Amino acid sequence: MTDHADDPGRSITWHRVDEDGHDHEDGNATLLGFWIYLMSDALIFASLFAMFGVVSTSYAGGPVPREIFNLPLVALNTGLLLASSITFGEAMPHLAAGRAAPVRVWLAMTGLLGAGFVGVELYEFGHLVSEGAGPQRSAFLSAFFTLVGTHGAHVTVGMIWIAVMLAQIARNGLTPAMRRRVMCLSMFWHFLDIIWIGVFTFVYLYGVVR
Repeated sequence: MTDHADDPGRSITWHRVDEDGHDHEDGNATLLGFWIYLMSDALIFASLFAMFGVVSTSYAGGPVPREIFNLPLVALNTGLLLASSITFGEAMPHLAAGRAAPVRVWLAMTGLLGAGFVGVELYEFGHLVSEGAGPQRSAFLSAFFTLVGTHGAHVTVGMIWIAVMLAQIARNGLTPAMRRRVMCLSMFWHFLDIIWIGVFTFVYLYGVVR
């Protein structure tokens, strides 16, 4: 009777199965951990939205939203970020198929659109400060700069993350670990789009019409 423990082929097979199972468990743990991070980040933004809601009418004799918000410019910025969500979505079928080159192209386009978004936001902030509507002017403006600036900082982190992914994919290809990282980046980027829709609606639109 043959002892399977003495069979090199069987041992190698078992070893590979163990490695695959270990990799699968690591992948699930990574995604679960990232979901927990996103929930904690959602709590941060919920707190910022709540703070803004409380002080959104505390103008301290300063400018009110309809006097300082440029809705066409904000709508352009919203279009840039939503378009970046679409381009990221276009990368995902190529990621699943293991096609590295198209993934890098779509990620690069996403990063460029994100850079455009941050650039417009910095222009808006600079214009407000030059008009005397800086964060120190009133509680409303302090809350506005904090909320919108925190979102912009997240987008900037996402752009850096995209740049790192582009370099790593070019060097290592679409390994299982790399695919998980791109998946996490995708969740992060779409999360920022959802937060921005809330900012655009609650801060800008509601602020102008009320």
